[in-house]
Amino acid sequence: MVSITPSAHLADVRYEIRGALTRRARELEAAGRDIIKLNIGNPGRYGFEAPARLREAIASHLHDSEAYGHEQGLELAREAIAAQQRARGARGVDSERIFIGNGVSELIDLSLRALLRDGDEVLLPSPDYPLWSAATILNGGQPRYYRCLARNGHLPDPDEIEALIGPRTRALVLINPNNPTGVTYPRAMLERLVTIAARHRLLLLADEIYDEILYDGARFQPLAEVAGELPCLSFGGLSKVHRACGYRVGWMSLSGDPTHSAAYRDALQLLAALRLCANVTAQWAVLPALQDAPTIGTLTAPGGRLHEARRAVLDGVAASEYLELVAPDGALYAFPQVRADRIPGFDDEAFALRLLEEESVLVVPGSSFNVPRSRHFRLTLLPPPAQLHEVFVRIERVLAGMAREQSPAAAVA
Repeated sequence: MVSITPSAHLADVRYEIRGALTRRARELEAAGRDIIKLNIGNPGRYGFEAPARLREAIASHLHDSEAYGHEQGLELAREAIAAQQRARGARGVDSERIFIGNGVSELIDLSLRALLRDGDEVLLPSPDYPLWSAATILNGGQPRYYRCLARNGHLPDPDEIEALIGPRTRALVLINPNNPTGVTYPRAMLERLVTIAARHRLLLLADEIYDEILYDGARFQPLAEVAGELPCLSFGGLSKVHRACGYRVGWMSLSGDPTHSAAYRDALQLLAALRLCANVTAQWAVLPALQDAPTIGTLTAPGGRLHEARRAVLDGVAASEYLELVAPDGALYAFPQVRADRIPGFDDEAFALRLLEEESVLVVPGSSFNVPRSRHFRLTLLPPPAQLHEVFVRIERVLAGMAREQSPAAAVA
């Protein structure tokens, strides 16, 4: 019998956040091991709950959710999203330029499918959230990576970005607040990037799913306001800020002069119609999520659980002989780096596997975020602070072992 061969399009697609290490963690769990999972930003798995009003809105509209909905989403939900975007300074936004999907993940794919021809290029950050790379490749595009180095505070160099632009470059992707680094982009930086995008007629794609998760006075600057009349597609949703990942409700808002993006909007509507509609039931949660007082601030303020978890990570890095870190301004992650002077031959994938096998801690190697020769790893801030303190004790043991094995005495032996 002939074996089924998977599509060649998948050859360069990776998603190690739920890859081989996660499968190994499941095997260890099945054998009775208790694994501390720091690989994914899934608030519900760490005891966080969505606001009660979101659940109540869904429950009270179950009888209204049994038919297909509008391909772009419920009208009242889209109106609420458009109002939020206009309040943030986005221009040209109304409900007809809002698209609701089964999470931002689906909408990232739709946005690139509507844009790219085979061989077109998309400018992506390195590190990136790897779905952006995967969706670019699967839709016939080519990622071009601009570096966001730790020594530059994980901020990009606009001149480097412009140097990467060629005749096939179609879009510039920004992730703000960033996953995996937690950096937030200052307005002056965004203004320079908008100028570059305008000069080269690039579509701006702003992944802003962590927009309200901010620490110690950090500020979020929406890209659409800075972009003005330039076409900009901004992504948001319920998963992170509202701790409702399982609802699978995301949205994208197309701002800027409508005359410059009318054909693209129509292409997005065609693709949205092909999948009929997004999950209707969960869309009823959008209106209370955006109209009620925000709830995430109690978690990110001093004394709040996310703030104290971030503090535990900062303390763990400060106490380490081997680690350094650009403190995250926002989002749900930290992206520590192993010092080259302490472990010159560090291998991030070998470290992550060893940490899992020896210490029962699951993290994601930095190379999984399209960082070549990475010395980083990503962990989530969602566990309780006390557990994160214990995690860094275990990390230090593994790094100390790796350092001993690379010492001159070990090499002679």
